[in-house]
Amino acid sequence: MTTAVVDQIVVLFNQHGNSQYGGEAVSQVEHALQSALLASNAGLDAAEVVAALLHDIGHLLHHLPDDAPEQGIDDHHEDLGAAWLARHLIPEAVEPVRLHVAAKRYLCAVEADYYSRLSGPSITSLELQGGPMSPAETHDFERNPHHRAAVTLRRFDEQAKIPGLATPRIEDFAPLLGQCLLERTL
Repeated sequence: MTTAVVDQIVVLFNQHGNSQYGGEAVSQVEHALQSALLASNAGLDAAEVVAALLHDIGHLLHHLPDDAPEQGIDDHHEDLGAAWLARHLIPEAVEPVRLHVAAKRYLCAVEADYYSRLSGPSITSLELQGGPMSPAETHDFERNPHHRAAVTLRRFDEQAKIPGLATPRIEDFAPLLGQCLLERTL
C-alpha cells in the first residue's frame, strides 16, 4: 500500500496545522486531533474517525487569512476539503466532511438549544454559511444517506476546542487513514 496520500495529509497538518482555528483557543491540528479522539473514544469506525480528523482540512488547503470569517469571507472549506479528499478516500470518510457545515445549519434548525451552545466564532461562520436551514433544506438534508454521520461529526466539532488537551499525534491516525484510501490510490 502506498503511503503517499497519508504522508501528504501529515505534511499538510505539520506545515499548516498550527494556524489558529477560526478564532478559537486551539490550533487547526489541535482541533482535528481532538475531533478524531472523540470519534475514536465513541467507538466509531475508521471512516468516521478519519472524517472527524479531516473535516476541516479545507482550511489547510486555502490561503485565506485566519480571520477570514471576521472579514465576512466564507472560505467554503467543507467543499474544498471534500473535493480534495474525494480523489483519495472512500465516500464514507469524505461525505461527512462535505456535510459538516450543513449539519451545523441543520442542528440549529431542528434543536431549539443547539444555537445557544455554539461558540462565538461558530456563530460568526454560521451567519456566513446561510444560517439555520429552512424546513425544505432540513428535509433534503435528512434524505442524504450520510446525514447522520455528518451530525455526529458536527457534535464532535463543537466539543473539540479544549486548550492543552492531550491527544494522539497526527501520525498515530495513519493506519486508519490507510484503511480509508480508495483502491486507485493503492
